[in-house]
Amino acid sequence: MARFIFVTGGVVSSLGKGLSSASLAYLLQSRGYKVRLRKLDPYLNVDPGTMSPFQHGEVFVTDDGAETDLDLGHYERFSGVSAKKSDNITTGKIYNDVLKKERKGKYLGKTVQVIPHITDRIKEFIKNDSSKEDFVICEIGGIVGDIESLPFVEAIRQFANDIEKKNALFIHLTLVPYLKASDEIKTKPTQHSVKELRSIGIQPDIIICRSERSIPLEHRKKISLFCNVDIKNVIETVDVKTIYEAPISFFKEKLDVQVLNYFKMKSKKPVNLNPWKKITKIIFKTKKEVNIAIIGKYVELKDAYKSLDEALAHGGIENKIKVNLIRIDSDKLRVSEIKSKLRNISGILIPGGFGKRGTDGKIEAIRYARINKIPFLGICYGMQMAIIEFARNKLNIKKATSSEFDKNGVHVIGLINEWKKDGKTIKGTDKDLGGTMRLGSYDAKLKDNSLIRKIYGKNLIKERHRHRYEVNINYKEKFEKNGMSFSGLSPDGSLPEIIELKNHPWFVGVQFHPEFKSRPLAPHPLFSSFIRASKNHK
Repeated sequence: MARFIFVTGGVVSSLGKGLSSASLAYLLQSRGYKVRLRKLDPYLNVDPGTMSPFQHGEVFVTDDGAETDLDLGHYERFSGVSAKKSDNITTGKIYNDVLKKERKGKYLGKTVQVIPHITDRIKEFIKNDSSKEDFVICEIGGIVGDIESLPFVEAIRQFANDIEKKNALFIHLTLVPYLKASDEIKTKPTQHSVKELRSIGIQPDIIICRSERSIPLEHRKKISLFCNVDIKNVIETVDVKTIYEAPISFFKEKLDVQVLNYFKMKSKKPVNLNPWKKITKIIFKTKKEVNIAIIGKYVELKDAYKSLDEALAHGGIENKIKVNLIRIDSDKLRVSEIKSKLRNISGILIPGGFGKRGTDGKIEAIRYARINKIPFLGICYGMQMAIIEFARNKLNIKKATSSEFDKNGVHVIGLINEWKKDGKTIKGTDKDLGGTMRLGSYDAKLKDNSLIRKIYGKNLIKERHRHRYEVNINYKEKFEKNGMSFSGLSPDGSLPEIIELKNHPWFVGVQFHPEFKSRPLAPHPLFSSFIRASKNHK
């Protein structure tokens, strides 16, 4: 039977519950155990797929096509375990499921209530598809005290009783602030947060204290006393210079040891932190730098491109070079400014996105990269912008556009109505915004003697998609006659997956999102190659 670890947060949000959960997962894995990570999100959206990146940050996509919270990206990057649809649930999805059952008469006329119907559905989600794991780590979104998270907190309280408390562990992550004016570290917010948690029936077994400074022993003893937690289980996590120090930090604090002690389990093998030490050493000691411009329309919020930022950092680690990310708002980028803004840039990346806003700036930046032989990587929407730029300026199709922007132009990019996966035809629908999405992992065949074939080192790849528009295959021959190669296609040859320029040192566009599969311990080859080309650009 799996042991369940529930991670809650207090005082303020964005303390790093996802990073803490992911680090603990790595440490338990390193000790020889099989771990699964899950996220329970309290918002009413069914999933984050239609939420603005400014509101929620990036939407992370799994192999099986789930649109999820970005914390699942942390889980995958640290644990190496690919997440599934069954690893992320929202309040909206829970209520949606319960109400569908109610409409079908599944509750036999009973009054449908938060307890037991909503909490029972949450408990079903927690235990579903988890028979092969030694540990299941469940992160509860938001903070204790939020109205939205109450059903989840009540559900995990009940769940611990259902499986017996010896099989469930509660970790509470709080802020221990430092007040500069009085030069003091304050434990009172943590005390109040734990009091709030205890008032709804949960006594934390471990408290992780996030602070910008090391917490003195006397303060930790105070937290131990007032929160009724053994001093050994008051774990500090001081702000680190890079998130890849987190597993090392938690190991020093013996978080994994205390978890195993709680469950009366022993380590099967010693923890191997050498990979993380090697990474952090490269990050801290590398003197060489390379400037990469990310030209997008959500650059104001860093989390909007979280996986992309990490993947570029991984490419830098692989090449032993520091990657400086220069964020440029494509909506504000003017043609007259491009030369000056990109003067010291060694590589240009256009990320994914939706809608017409900001397209002019992206297209002009791509033209600049193409003409000036600057390494370029276009991802999803970025590849489509490269197609439009090439069509307008190289093929002289001045009205080339996407049907997403203009219904009357020449549609070199168009909405997809159906596509194939595993030999089956999937039909899109305009019933809702996600209806025509091509989501999850799809195969692509790579062209022999192409740059992309050299980068991957194989002729068939699997990558994750999230889009509803595709490059129009009918223009393939015309593009290729003028120097743009369609070097990756869907297995049936109907959907362009990858494009590259023949007379350019490094110019690649991909319809998928390679950033979702990059790991710090296993950098994605596409980003490693892109950073290498940018490093060599003069």
